[in-house]
Amino acid sequence: MRHSDEIGTPRGPARVHTDLPAGGGTTVLVLGHGAGGDVDAPDLVAVRDALVGAGAGVIRVTQPYRVAGRRAPAPAGHLDEAWTAVLAELRSRHPEAARWLVGGRSSGARVACRTAHTVGAAGIVALAFPLHPPGRPDRSRDGELRTGLPTLVVNGDRDPFGVPEPGPGVEVVTRPGERHDLRGDPEGTAAVVRDWLRARGWLPA
Repeated sequence: MRHSDEIGTPRGPARVHTDLPAGGGTTVLVLGHGAGGDVDAPDLVAVRDALVGAGAGVIRVTQPYRVAGRRAPAPAGHLDEAWTAVLAELRSRHPEAARWLVGGRSSGARVACRTAHTVGAAGIVALAFPLHPPGRPDRSRDGELRTGLPTLVVNGDRDPFGVPEPGPGVEVVTRPGERHDLRGDPEGTAAVVRDWLRARGWLPA
């Protein structure tokens, strides 16, 4: 099943693109986009294709500021508020889903990490997590990753935003030759995500 519609949030309508495998799917991964990007980024689309093909649902969320046509991101608190509202609505729409995972690329990954406990996520998929602003390693965002939930980070080894270090519950896969956009081999990135979910029993056998 594939469809797109909008969900109202306190920060305006968000757009959701829902892809569910035939027969539903007990695991659903909700993905957010980068700050100035959209949910059609190659890595997000590749992850959708790989996971739906493996029997999981994938829902990509466009934040209200992008739905309104703005490229400059909303403040972090506004992003988190909208995301939390969307997740609440999605849970009510899909009561058959037994396990909810959250994630996204870059800014979307940060939102997913910050709100993971609030939305009741079982795990996190962080693509191109921006560890620090380019050239500013002193401004590390590493603490956002340390949620205590199982977390997969997939970053390119040439990412100017840095590459996080693994830690308790946080697995980091570094993709050779990739930069922040992870455009070189999106199918390979998607395979990493699929295999990580499968190793945890979060995909159908």
